[in-house]
Amino acid sequence: MSASNPAYLNQQSLTVLVPVYNEEESLGQFVVEMDKFLAQTPVPTTVLFVNDGSTDGSLALLRQVCGSKPGYEFISLSQNRGLSTAIKAGIDHARTTLIGYIDSDIQTTPLDFLGFFEFFPEFDMVNGIRAKRQDTLVKKLSSKIANGVRRTLINDGIQDTGCPLKIIKTEYARRLPLFHGMHRFLGALVQLQGGRVKQLPVRHFPRFAGTAKYNLWNRAWKPLVDTFGFRWIRSRWKNYEIGEQYVGAPAAPVGPTGDNR
Repeated sequence: MSASNPAYLNQQSLTVLVPVYNEEESLGQFVVEMDKFLAQTPVPTTVLFVNDGSTDGSLALLRQVCGSKPGYEFISLSQNRGLSTAIKAGIDHARTTLIGYIDSDIQTTPLDFLGFFEFFPEFDMVNGIRAKRQDTLVKKLSSKIANGVRRTLINDGIQDTGCPLKIIKTEYARRLPLFHGMHRFLGALVQLQGGRVKQLPVRHFPRFAGTAKYNLWNRAWKPLVDTFGFRWIRSRWKNYEIGEQYVGAPAAPVGPTGDNR
């Protein structure tokens, strides 16, 4: 991996967000795969699990992993709020200059992140494109329909918006608005801020264990509804730039009686 700007990467750090909802069967192997990436990453990296109200043994496993392995952290939502909320919660708690995202089902590999770094800082987000998808026919068909509809309605140029392998500059991730289905429009929302998105093929694998959380209903109808919501947000989106700024000295502390002595 040859970075386009090694000096830039020397100043960067990465948090990889990993939303988790009832994935106890996959988490052990996921950590094995993530350890391989952590051994090679060119920037200081933290793995931040976001437990989205799991009802199985996922939270107990996260406590065990994060309590015994450096570089692993977790937050746990008090109840299931959905993927968009889990991602936004992770963004809000990240303390790094770059934010990555990967699912915990191991259908993509964190090693493919290594090919993303060379496109920073020229681009503001790198989005994976799942090559040779190893999914069921229903999942492939529903994704094809959903992607066709979104291209017709919003034409954002993002080929595989559902690919769970992304890295975003934190300054852009922080400005993502939280709304139902937000995770389906990460690339488009970065573009709305004036950001540039690079798309790269990544590997895709059969699901390691457990069951998928999506079906034809939430992979076709819900994305259609969310796309109309995004069109409304885009029509009202505003950006601004600071032309000039003056920052004065901090105010003197006020004493207990209200004076500054």
